Order: sequence, then C-alpha cells, then structure tokens
Amino acid sequence: MKQVHHPSALDMFEDIISASKGKQIVMFLDYDGTLSPIVDDPDQAFMSDAMRGTVRKLARYFPTAIVSGRCRDKVYSFVQLAELYYAGSHGMDIEGPSKGSKYKKGAQAVLFQPASEFLPMIDEVYKELLDKTKSTEGVRVEDNKFCVSVHFRCADEKKWGELALQVRSVLKEYPKLRLSQGRKVLEIRPIIKWDKGKALEFLLQSLGYGSCADAFPIYIGDDRTDEDAFKVLRERGQGFGILVSKTPKDTHASYSLQEPSELLDG
Repeated sequence: MKQVHHPSALDMFEDIISASKGKQIVMFLDYDGTLSPIVDDPDQAFMSDAMRGTVRKLARYFPTAIVSGRCRDKVYSFVQLAELYYAGSHGMDIEGPSKGSKYKKGAQAVLFQPASEFLPMIDEVYKELLDKTKSTEGVRVEDNKFCVSVHFRCADEKKWGELALQVRSVLKEYPKLRLSQGRKVLEIRPIIKWDKGKALEFLLQSLGYGSCADAFPIYIGDDRTDEDAFKVLRERGQGFGILVSKTPKDTHASYSLQEPSELLDG
C-alpha cells in the first residue's frame, strides 16, 4: 500500500475530470462513513436528503452502485433509490436496478449471490453470537444475511479483548467462516474468494465494461474492506479509489476526502 498522504479529491477534481474525458464513468459508493456519518447505533445511520439528492443526480448520468457490508435490504431501506445497483454483505448479494436505469441489462433483478450455501450456517452463528455476547453491554450483533457484524463502538474499551475471544471461540466450530476487523466492528464472512473488489469487477462485467478500456470506475469508501476495491482499480490501471478519512492512512486509494459531507461539495 502507498500514498499515506494522498491528495484531496476536491483539490484534484479537475485532474479526475480530465482523466475521465471520453470515458464512461461508473460510480461505486460504500454506505456507512461514506454516504452517512458513522454513528453509535448502526440502525440510525441515515443519509441526509441532500446526499440522497446527490446520489440520485449521479445515477442519472452514470451507472451507480452501493457496495456495503450491510445486508442489501437494509442498505436499500436507507438509500431508497430504485435506479441503483446494490451489493450488500460485502458484495455477496448483488441486485440490479428495479427501475429507471438505462444501464440495466436483462430483466433479472438479483444478479448474483455467490455464498447462498452458507445462509443456514451464518444464521446459526448469528444466534450463537447473540447469546455469547448478550452479557457485554454496548455490543450489538447485526445479521447481514451473508455475513454477521459484531459492533463494539459503544462497549467499554476494557471489554474489547474479551469480546474478540468470545467471537473467536464461536468461530472455532466453523472453519468455513473467517473473521476480519473494520472500524469498531468484527466481521464474520464465508471463506470464499469474494469481497468488494470482486463485486466491483462483477458489476463492471455485468455492465459490459469488463475488459473495456473506455470505462472509468470511481470507488469511494472509508473502511478496510474497501481496500479490496481500491486495489482492483490500481491493478486494472483504471479509474480512481477515493478514501474517506480524517487522518492519513496506508491505502490503495489515489485520493481522499475528509468526511462524507465533502461528497456534496465535489
């Protein structure tokens, strides 16, 4: 990873526009921390009307996808724009626009669910984690359909180590699931070769831009899981990754924004 002090996307906006000239921009947006601020209660991570208006405007001109660790239905309930692509559960549940997109290919709504066989196992782990962590105040276990998130933003810092041990003890019985960490959240996902980067590639392919030099993908995200997508863009030598972060970080992104509200200015 490089570019710890990555240039601001706002300062470099003219460069981004000129680099994309004559190409088809395809927009990929993370949800939490990108379209909505990070909040203590994940159920309250609402996007502003102004942000929804910005995303609606984007989708009018470019194919636009929301790529999130949340379950697809949850993200849709927050965003409420039927003309977008939605990739929930870290890209393991992808659906095309249900209306109003000139980019939609074919009539099938659900495009791809590469981890369907894991659904019963994920449900089992979700219930076990609920039980195991119920005594730790401030912990919230979220069922994201194809993955499970254990949020500990509101838990006492002294309990974080113990919580990680509890989660690991449950996962010992499930070798087909893996654990990773995001911003104050533990993520449990199936061990399959699928992530936000693979979802980005799949969507580009679905849109007919899989091996097309004329596509210009832009991916905006704030978390470790978005690095998979930033890395894909670097490897393809196409488009840009933009990291939303107040502090400089090691990243595969090319540019940065300080916070979600800067998207409205861009």
